[in-house]
Amino acid sequence: MAHARRGENRGPGAAAENRAALIAAAREVFAADGYRAPLASITKAARVGQGSLYRHFPDRVSLALAVFADNMTELEALAARPGVTLDEVLALITRHTIASTAFVDMVADADVDERAVAIRDRVTELLEAPLARAQADGLVRAEVGAGDLMLAIEMLAGALRHTPADDRVRAADRAWRLMRDGFATT
Repeated sequence: MAHARRGENRGPGAAAENRAALIAAAREVFAADGYRAPLASITKAARVGQGSLYRHFPDRVSLALAVFADNMTELEALAARPGVTLDEVLALITRHTIASTAFVDMVADADVDERAVAIRDRVTELLEAPLARAQADGLVRAEVGAGDLMLAIEMLAGALRHTPADDRVRAADRAWRLMRDGFATT
């Protein structure tokens, strides 16, 4: 697909293509530079103007929600599967976090925007059932709550944010080993 030069108005027929280009560019920029990356970097990567960005996404959270909608859908589908384990849910969250610490940055900034609060609440809620099963199986201490797991996820994202991309898997594995020791019953 050939893109018009930046700044060239391709008209209303390009709206869907521009939106898709903005989401794809934001996914890459957020993954590389974090949630607070300059929006101008995203429009440049998408090869669209600032006007296109704000027509589709009036603010940073709207753009981030669009970028991470697939992540949330995948996470909710996994958590809804009967018998899914806490480790499986945390592994998927970890893969998403490794790919883009920006998702957790947005959720961690939840007190800033009610839409981000809603995402944080959804993630916290989907952790509850697998956590309860892990506790019933004697794997996790009874006093550990879903909020504690969210804190651990935020800590993981903070550590990964400052870790080179090619070392993130190893760093995430080490961080979870340390945190699981704190959550475990034995």
